[in-house]
Amino acid sequence: MSKVSSIAHRKFNLRRPDVMAAVQAQVLSHYRSELVDRIRARGHVLHARGLQVKLAKEFGFCYGVERAIDLAYAARKAFPDQPIYILGEIIHNPEVNDQIRAMGIRFLSGKEKDADLADLREQDIVIIPAFGAEIEVLHALENRGCRFVDTTCRDVMSVWKRVRHYADHSYTSIIHGKSWHEETKATSSRATAGGSGHYLVVFTLDETDAVCHYILHGGDRQAFLDKFRGAYSPGFDPDIHLEAIGVANQTTMLRNETEEVQRRLRQAMIARFGEADLDRHFRSFDTICGATQERQDALQKLLADPLDLLLVIGGYNSSNTSHLAEMGMSRLPTFFVKNASMLVSSDRILHFDLHRKQEIESRHWLHPGPAIVGITAGASCPNNLIEDIIRRLFDLRGIPVHEWLPA
Repeated sequence: MSKVSSIAHRKFNLRRPDVMAAVQAQVLSHYRSELVDRIRARGHVLHARGLQVKLAKEFGFCYGVERAIDLAYAARKAFPDQPIYILGEIIHNPEVNDQIRAMGIRFLSGKEKDADLADLREQDIVIIPAFGAEIEVLHALENRGCRFVDTTCRDVMSVWKRVRHYADHSYTSIIHGKSWHEETKATSSRATAGGSGHYLVVFTLDETDAVCHYILHGGDRQAFLDKFRGAYSPGFDPDIHLEAIGVANQTTMLRNETEEVQRRLRQAMIARFGEADLDRHFRSFDTICGATQERQDALQKLLADPLDLLLVIGGYNSSNTSHLAEMGMSRLPTFFVKNASMLVSSDRILHFDLHRKQEIESRHWLHPGPAIVGITAGASCPNNLIEDIIRRLFDLRGIPVHEWLPA
């Protein structure tokens, strides 16, 4: 039995009517917002006394995130007295992960890890997060006799299928993503799972250009390997493994950037091998998550409206949320916040700086007088946090709830 099939044999199916019905009310009580539902029904706009709040048409939890949370709650409901572990953050949102931890589910990685592989015993339950997990990690857990609750997003699995296909046909997977991200690590492991596949991860267009230059002109092999250290498969050799490539991506990247990565690599392969022979040397496939794209498209439309500032809500380590913040920053004052406590006053706001990779303070962010505030949230942000932000905005202006609360 292969590694992949033997792991599948140890997975539970908890998405059954009897189990899910038991956890639905609990999940809704933690994350739903009736206020946000009402704002959606009223055209995504609120206003009172000169303050106007506009919500993007698509924001917050996607189906894959909802499914992952449901299954984590279902695991605790189905096994109330048994130790349950999770490989890492279920999704990239601190409030959601705090709720998971509060249910007694122990984390095997991350800043607040509270268990180690050595703690695991035969028949222990391990939750696989929405990003998936590396094959080698799952195999190590299987060897300890663990059983799995798999919450991996289906869109992520579609990328795995693509890179396995590339490997089976001797194409090196060029993965547009973040080599340090859990999803990309999991995807990379699928490219090599068969024993003969290879991968190279590119994060930026500058890195893509470096690959294109090597394809076209060759160069200093060791310098190339040093540049991409930690972002390629064992035994990867640019002189051999860039002869035939297939492009894939982390599902939460910006679509236009991934498309540009594909375009530049395709043009390099045409220039090197000729268009008539392209299929033997280049493959590509659109693997951007649909929910990610919907949120990016909705924000693009929101940014076309007059706005004074944009609030982007979500976990600071959330890739899809970070890209929403990048989109806003290119157009207008944008503040990436994790919750309402970051809105300290109408003069002070704490927010995440994508360039410095740290939380910073800005002043004079919400100017007096009429203001139009746009709001969006990443796919891992629950609606209750969005409600908290909206309430805080009106509170900072001293506007009582009865003046803005939709009927």
